[in-house]
Amino acid sequence: MPALVIVGAQWGDEGKGKVVDIYTPYADLVVRYAGGANAGHTLVVKGEKLILHLIPSGILHNGQCVIAQGTVLDPEVLLREIDQLEARGVDCKARLKVSDRAHVVLPQHKLIDGLREAAKGDDAIGTTKRGIGPTYEDKVGRRGIRMGDLRSRARLESKLAANLAAWKPEIEAHGGELPAIEPILEAYLAMGARLGDAICDTAQIVGDAVDKDLRILLEGAQGTMLDIDHGTYPFVTSSNAVAGGACAGAGMGPTAISHVVGIAKAYATRVGGGPFPTELNDATGQRLRDVGVEYGSTTGRPRRCGWMDAVALRQAVRVNGMTEIALTKLDVLRGLDELKICVAYELDGERLIAPPYDDLERVTAVYESWPGFSEDISGCRVRADLPETAQRYIARIEELVGCKIGIISVGPDREATADVSNPFAG
Repeated sequence: MPALVIVGAQWGDEGKGKVVDIYTPYADLVVRYAGGANAGHTLVVKGEKLILHLIPSGILHNGQCVIAQGTVLDPEVLLREIDQLEARGVDCKARLKVSDRAHVVLPQHKLIDGLREAAKGDDAIGTTKRGIGPTYEDKVGRRGIRMGDLRSRARLESKLAANLAAWKPEIEAHGGELPAIEPILEAYLAMGARLGDAICDTAQIVGDAVDKDLRILLEGAQGTMLDIDHGTYPFVTSSNAVAGGACAGAGMGPTAISHVVGIAKAYATRVGGGPFPTELNDATGQRLRDVGVEYGSTTGRPRRCGWMDAVALRQAVRVNGMTEIALTKLDVLRGLDELKICVAYELDGERLIAPPYDDLERVTAVYESWPGFSEDISGCRVRADLPETAQRYIARIEELVGCKIGIISVGPDREATADVSNPFAG
């Protein structure tokens, strides 16, 4: 059976959590393979809202879930989510496994993240200040602490001392105070003990699932335009948010992956700094924010809103090898007389059909206009039931980006989705 990757196709916040939740009943194993607690996947089930930052969105169903080694893991956030889920009657103990090779987010990472952002002032990237970037720095710098280290006092103490010493000069240069080692040591040993056997070699679990031809759903974080290699650098995350990151992050070969589903909103949003060619700083942009409840699930920050950017989405289709797009929040566009799609960029008199290496903040979006729709679409369960104008809008996006649109979200709840089918079929 195939493995399927769920990936963000824009600047994050596309609705990956809902799509993973919908697809999980068809899967045997759900794997979170990248990012950290800077992600926020929102699920709405029977009107009840749940936000997960680390635990795979598929946890609400009965299959096994894995947080793999490509993630950076804040055990305090993880345990808080476990408590939250178990209070709702969701069994995590038997079904959730955490990679012993996942790198650990520590108090010094969060501290330096905040100090750096404050020092940059107007040039701040707009991180969530959850310590994600500094943790990845330690990983690449070969001085990181991994989840398996939380099981050994001697090993954790030695590594903590070296790690704190490495960060000491920069923290003090920014006017911060280096955290004491003892409270960190005791707290993280306790969290490791509480997680117990959940900390294990998850690559072995994933490998066994591949060998048994099980259906594997791979859940990413952030979005393609925030990818460290393919995004709007330097306003990007610290990991590979594209589908290719699933292989290294989960511990599987690329030949096991047969489907890549990119999640895209029917418009575009971005949180934090960085270029955003279709941004609307007007009443329409505010309307999209209000109707779409566009406020960060992790930070609460208002999201920047704009029209659908087919140039960026076409790039995402290409670099991810998408086999299908899941279009979310189509219902938010209801009531707009005119819908616009960015079909190209213009820069210094030149028409571009792909994002430039630099100067994205200087491009002018070239738009096509399409008629909007006023009908309530929340009850539509097949594409053919949508208003004709909405169907034409969707078809034009497919044509521009060269990829079919599969499921279509017509409301926040799990059931408010059109054209749901088995994603592993075919």
